[in-house]
Amino acid sequence: MRILGVDPGLTRCGIGVIEALPGRTVRLVAVDVIRTAADMAPERRLLQIAQAFEEWIERYRPDAVAVERVFAQHNVRTVTGTSQVAGLAMVAATRVSVPVALHTPSEVKAAVTGSGRAEKAQVQEMVRRILGLEEAPSPADAADALAIAITHGWRGSATVVPMPGVQGQTAAQRAWAEAAAGTAARAQAARRRLAR
Repeated sequence: MRILGVDPGLTRCGIGVIEALPGRTVRLVAVDVIRTAADMAPERRLLQIAQAFEEWIERYRPDAVAVERVFAQHNVRTVTGTSQVAGLAMVAATRVSVPVALHTPSEVKAAVTGSGRAEKAQVQEMVRRILGLEEAPSPADAADALAIAITHGWRGSATVVPMPGVQGQTAAQRAWAEAAAGTAARAQAARRRLAR
């Protein structure tokens, strides 16, 4: 199974392709970081990233595209750009009927390091070991993209993260679902207050 992993980001977007083989063996196919200049217009930056996704999907023909699920952050500007880039990756895959998977950051860390609280350096080192590389992928965005792809390869052929109430969620997925539900409830309550 060939998997394209995406660590979404507007300035630096990690992208990597692996092949998942029997016995939890994985092999590096390609890895890079898509970069856009901060002084470019946002729509031009997004277009550049969208074109890169299309090129990678056409070149490497993945069986699945795995994207890091975006969490709410205090920096609204950062989370907006990250969410937009994640959406572009999902659209690029869906346009050519490639299944999309979403994995939480803690789920990815737990899969490759054994701890959902691992630091970026630990993720980079474990990706290096898992793929049998001489050096850890750098920058961290590249290693994260590979870690996302590895996580999906080891989790099998699930194409979507289960929604709240569906059996079989990991602890990280349950935590994300609960956080998302809480955020939605707070937003709805705020809208009601403003409507009064």
